[in-house]
Amino acid sequence: MKKLGIIAGAGALPHCLIEACERMHRDFYVLGLKGQANPKEYDKALPMSWIRLGAVGKGFRIFKKNKVQEVVFIGGVKRPSLVGLWPDFKGFKEIAKLGLKALGDDGLLKFIVKVVESEGMKVVGIDEILPHLLAKKGVYTRRVPTPQDSVDIKRGVEVAQLLGKADVGQSVIVQQGLVLSLEGIEGTDALIRRSADLKRKGGGGVLVKMCKPQQDRRVDLPTIGPQTVQSVKNAGFVGIAVQSGGVLISQAEQTIKLANQLGVFIIGVGEK
Repeated sequence: MKKLGIIAGAGALPHCLIEACERMHRDFYVLGLKGQANPKEYDKALPMSWIRLGAVGKGFRIFKKNKVQEVVFIGGVKRPSLVGLWPDFKGFKEIAKLGLKALGDDGLLKFIVKVVESEGMKVVGIDEILPHLLAKKGVYTRRVPTPQDSVDIKRGVEVAQLLGKADVGQSVIVQQGLVLSLEGIEGTDALIRRSADLKRKGGGGVLVKMCKPQQDRRVDLPTIGPQTVQSVKNAGFVGIAVQSGGVLISQAEQTIKLANQLGVFIIGVGEK
């Protein structure tokens, strides 16, 4: 197995990958992103360095020094403005090449993959290493969708795919056939929180999360986890529908257990 470079953002997924590499006896090196990953969550004995999000040149030098051959992007990253990115010289040159395409997440991510591979390293998807994290089709929980929930899910899938094609977001919330809110740059948990004030009387309400149709699945696969379940419950909604084969379930055992405790359903659905 080739040595793996792990570019780590926020959340539990980077730790899942590190533990998997240790179990498989696969060599790895971690680049923690400052302001994204939490240093307190990482063992100081790990083969690891910390870099700013815009320190492209430094990141490449560290990976090459440590003989990294494959790279995986994993964990949540709050996207800064270009000013907040504060790129080093290498990063500035690459962003300058990208130009206005930097305004869209999909274009930016595809460009990042291209830049990494131009340096002689192969970008791999987390689903290639830990395929069991991908959602499968079917209901995961004791609670199952009602007929109205199923209608809301179908509507949510349609809208989420249109949203994804426009390279805007990956999630929508639908209740009683009405689209309450669409995900923008704020992320899923913030989407759920602001949707609580838009909730209609009569119950229901489903978070639908899909992979963008044109997305490079090696980077930025949408993810749910225990926090997503808790946020849905706190907002007064009843379920989560995710694209089978296109969304990751982080800490799956804990996520499903919590969903059962809170009476929230989780279902994997197709693209149509």
